[in-house]
Amino acid sequence: MAAKAGDNPESLMTLATVYCLRNLRRTMCYQGFRNKLCLRSDIFLPSEICDKLVNTYMELVHTDSNFEPEESFFQLFSDPRSTRLTRVQLREEFVRDRDLEAIKKQDLIELHLTYCNSLSSRSLKALTCFRETLVSLCLFGCSLIFYRKGGAPLACNEDSDDEDAESPVSRQALETDFNFQGFNRLRLLNLGGLPDEVDAETLLKPLKSLTSLDLSNVQLAGTTFLTQWKDRLASLVLYNVDLSEELVSTVVELVNLRHLDISRESRRTSKFKMTRKILAAVVQRLVNLVSLDISGHIMLDNCTVPHFEEAMGRPSIEPCKSSIYPFQELKRPLQFLGLYDTTLCNVTHIPACKVTGSKNEDQVLNAIEAYTEFRPELAHRAINQLFDIARIQHCSQLLRALQLVIAALKCHKYDKSIQVTGSAALFYLTNTEYRSDQSVRLRREVIQVVLNGMEQYQEVTVQRNCCLTLCNFSIPEELEFQYTRVNQLLLKILEPARQDESIQRIAVHLCNALVCQVDNHHKEAVGKMGFVKTMLNLIQKKLQDRICDQVMEFSWSALWNITDETPDNCQMFLNCRGMNLFLECLQEFPDKQELHRNMLGLLGNVAEVKALRPQLLTPQFITVFSNLLDSKADGIEVSYNACGVLSHIMFDGPEVWSMEEPRRDAVMDKMWDAIQSWDVSSRRNINYRSFEPILRLLPQSIAPVSQHWATWALYNLVSVYREYPLRCLLSSSPSRVSKQCLIH
Repeated sequence: MAAKAGDNPESLMTLATVYCLRNLRRTMCYQGFRNKLCLRSDIFLPSEICDKLVNTYMELVHTDSNFEPEESFFQLFSDPRSTRLTRVQLREEFVRDRDLEAIKKQDLIELHLTYCNSLSSRSLKALTCFRETLVSLCLFGCSLIFYRKGGAPLACNEDSDDEDAESPVSRQALETDFNFQGFNRLRLLNLGGLPDEVDAETLLKPLKSLTSLDLSNVQLAGTTFLTQWKDRLASLVLYNVDLSEELVSTVVELVNLRHLDISRESRRTSKFKMTRKILAAVVQRLVNLVSLDISGHIMLDNCTVPHFEEAMGRPSIEPCKSSIYPFQELKRPLQFLGLYDTTLCNVTHIPACKVTGSKNEDQVLNAIEAYTEFRPELAHRAINQLFDIARIQHCSQLLRALQLVIAALKCHKYDKSIQVTGSAALFYLTNTEYRSDQSVRLRREVIQVVLNGMEQYQEVTVQRNCCLTLCNFSIPEELEFQYTRVNQLLLKILEPARQDESIQRIAVHLCNALVCQVDNHHKEAVGKMGFVKTMLNLIQKKLQDRICDQVMEFSWSALWNITDETPDNCQMFLNCRGMNLFLECLQEFPDKQELHRNMLGLLGNVAEVKALRPQLLTPQFITVFSNLLDSKADGIEVSYNACGVLSHIMFDGPEVWSMEEPRRDAVMDKMWDAIQSWDVSSRRNINYRSFEPILRLLPQSIAPVSQHWATWALYNLVSVYREYPLRCLLSSSPSRVSKQCLIH
């Protein structure tokens, strides 16, 4: 059998790493003085394992809400005699100054810090500890690292553990003492987002051997300083840097460049016009180029070959056939060409193996892949275009599309625009059309990032997209591995303060499905989360508004399911004024058949619990149940369920019947008449998880009418649904299921 998309198993190394991180005290650590986490003395970990531990730790912190970060985690790597770190990737505000200071004795070769906005100039001093070994350094989006915290000098007290709790980094306290003096081995440097107050030329001057430089979003006072690396620089990124003729003249002197990025976020912000002459100069002078990005620039019409002059045949990557004049001079096709948000992406012949743009699915996926990590503003737009492709057309590269969207959602958990577009794209990429091609592992990844979005954002659009995406999964089977978490999130959505009807409707539908086909211990656990009270609160609100809609009906259906053979939840229903709401709903909505069926089904569950039946044995309730025996609503469903409630009450015998009216005999006579009026061949909208509650009524002589109801129920099931008894005995699955439309 062919493997499904994304079905490759995790490596043993990955599984072991995650297990150790989730169980540090049981594997490699012990609890030290003041509960400090300490590495066991008999452990030595090589760099391959240490790097994996740190990088996986950061991923878990960002993507797994059940993972608890360790305050002193980085202290485990403070001693290079027992741990060796070489390549570390840290991101977001979770990273503190003390974390870098903890590992300052390590001989790091690569250090990537991305969007680490909690770092101050204290971390610059830690960086100097790596100057003799560091080859690659990324400080992308870490602009606050160049400022002091609370005005403290760079040579701060290193032993102060509480320093992170001081006042936030001050924008006015710029650190002026730091430079890259002594970083002689540094070859790759990313300073994207460097503050305007920091002079890039002065900062970079000591670095003589750079081969790769990223100055994205940096305002340059001058450009000639770049020529100091003209014989070495192989990669230069100037994304969102204002181009000028001076800058272009400088760039084309860097003759060893293999990758050049002079793109912009949008044509709307570009004042510089990309002419045929400029592109020709880039191609002619930078003969070693294999990668070029000119996205977001205004392109003059003279750059492209007129349509009627284009080479015939299928799209070609051969330079000689290029529809872009300057690229006809290329000696070979480029490996990568960024044309996103330009008119050039729409031409026929583009001499590049991989192109970013918006013309087709391949270009859009390339854009998501190329821009996700450092350019979420572009990734957001590309994902939105993927959404349109999946919604209107057909996504032919499903696995790649899903993996790229998942990666973007993980990478930018705190970027609302990415979460909105990503969750919307996932809804279409996981629907029935694509489902058969997706593996269990891939679909679980989708569920996890969707739940991450629900946790992080209470905003209506994100919540709706995430809930709708969850509806594409088999519930509860595919959600069971995150069962507690998803129920908690849905109940939070359904808090009374939330008024968005569409989200309420979808969330109640999901809650209903989640408790519909699970074992009792799952139902009991969800009940303790406040499920019963939440549903009753929704019902109360609808009653106040005098509205009986899908939310009202789904809420009663969900209560019907969660109370099935679950006495604790039945007790909660009674304790939370459930019977009063039942009576109010009957009075307010006398003609709502579906509502009546769901309510009576729920009360049937309550009546199955012997200890709770006395609370139903009141003149008011018995009269209501007795009157409902004559109901023709929803076929025989309401009458059948009312008779079921009374059958369990009658089973307790005449001695418990303490009321004068209505009389027990009179109610039993009505039950006999009702049962005789039903068509035994009626097809029912009901499933039983077991026959035990019915069978319990058979071996007795106290209430023959209860026996008659139980016998009729069994006969109806075995005659109309001949396969049903065997299915019921073999499966612990379906409880009572109400199949209702999610959206009209």
